[in-house]
This record gives sequence, structure tokens and C-alpha cells, in this order.
Amino acid sequence: MWRLYAILSAVFAALTSILAKIGIKGVDSNLATAIRTVVVLVLAWVIVFSRGTQNGIANLTKQNWTFLILSGLATGLSWVFYYKAISLGPVSQVAPIDKSSIVLTLILSFLILGEQFSGKTLIASLLITAGTFIMIL
Repeated sequence: MWRLYAILSAVFAALTSILAKIGIKGVDSNLATAIRTVVVLVLAWVIVFSRGTQNGIANLTKQNWTFLILSGLATGLSWVFYYKAISLGPVSQVAPIDKSSIVLTLILSFLILGEQFSGKTLIASLLITAGTFIMIL
């Protein structure tokens, strides 16, 4: 099931880039990011309340709060920089650079989480990196 969710994530991430590029025309990138953030915030809380999982807040540990807040800050900064990048450049070149986060995520998952690299993962990472460079040249 996780693969289906990952595919849906990729589809919506692609739509995000295209819709954002259209929507940001003539708009300050920080304002656009703020509007997008409010929409995401409302959607997330609608999902939480519709599923009845809001009671889980009481079970969050200090570690949960710390890392969820840090993740939120990283997400926010990613969005701010992404919107600035697409406001200045073509999505077809910004998106591949943004998606190079795949390789960075793999490296960090190895260094921080202790997840192992297989030969297949290493080759794929090199190909993603090479593909990114080819697309932006």
C-alpha cells in the first residue's frame, strides 16, 4: 500500500509545481507560499478531525514535538525557496534540482537513521544525480 501512496505523492507533487507556477504569476513568492501553507494547514486539520485522530496530541512526547517542529521548519523553508526558485526560473529546471533531494534523503537516511545502501540504491542515486545535471544544463 505504501507504494500506491508514494505514487500518489509524486503525482500531487508534480501537480503542485505546475499549479504553483501558474498561480504565482505576478505574486510575491513569500505571499504565495503563505497562502499555500494556510491551505495545507486547513486540509491537514480537516483530515485529522474527520478521522478522529486529534486525541493523539496528548500522547506526543517531547521528542515527537521537537522533531515534528524541526520537520515543519524544514518543510516551510523548502517551500519558501522552491516558490522563489519557480518565480525566477522555469519549473522544468527547478523541479529536477528540487527532486535531487531524493539523493540527499538517501545519504541522510544512511548517516542519521542507519539505513543501509544496496548496490542498486547506489547506482540509482548516481543515475538520479547524473540525470539532474543533464536536465539543468
